[in-house]
Amino acid sequence: MPTKKLTRPKAIVQGNGRPTDERSIRDLVSRVLVMLGEDPRRNGLLNTPERVEKALRFMTQGYQQDVDHLLNGALFPIDYDEMVIVKDIDFFSMCEHHLLPFFGKCHVGYLPNKKVVGLSKIPRIVDAFSRRLQVQEHLTVQIAETLMKKLGAQGVGVVMEAQHLCMMMRGVEKQNTVAVTSHMLGDFRTQQQTREEFLKLIGRTGFRS
Repeated sequence: MPTKKLTRPKAIVQGNGRPTDERSIRDLVSRVLVMLGEDPRRNGLLNTPERVEKALRFMTQGYQQDVDHLLNGALFPIDYDEMVIVKDIDFFSMCEHHLLPFFGKCHVGYLPNKKVVGLSKIPRIVDAFSRRLQVQEHLTVQIAETLMKKLGAQGVGVVMEAQHLCMMMRGVEKQNTVAVTSHMLGDFRTQQQTREEFLKLIGRTGFRS
């Protein structure tokens, strides 16, 4: 008996340039609901597939965001060489292993090299990388290395603290566990005094990077 050849669904490109599939996300969500034992036609679930599609597109909009566009010329020449810190930046992301959220605080510091960036741009960069399928470690590195490259800074430090629903709702089910990651570049890596000053200013003196 001949083996049936498996074919991948045909890809389509939407008007906004985003690749999609012959089956929309909402169709796939309806199928998942059925496979979970639910009836997508019942009253409470009638609009759920559409809501899920909209939510997923919003939570992964970082794939469509360009860092250069976000910075939008907001680099300003200035004679200032002291540390700049933006701390307690709220972020929300999606674990790429289980498609469950993780969320927390991001702390960013950098040493300017003859130019600074508009302060609102740092949270925007955090959001751009957070709103993708991620692991916290990679997210931390992406933010730090992007800022180092775009700012031409003498050093950059990023610390992220997050709770992961994939640990809280399933698996080990530890509701109060916080994952902490860091990435230090330039003077933040090579100069202990600079690194310690950064950790002190963000209130994390007990943390060892």
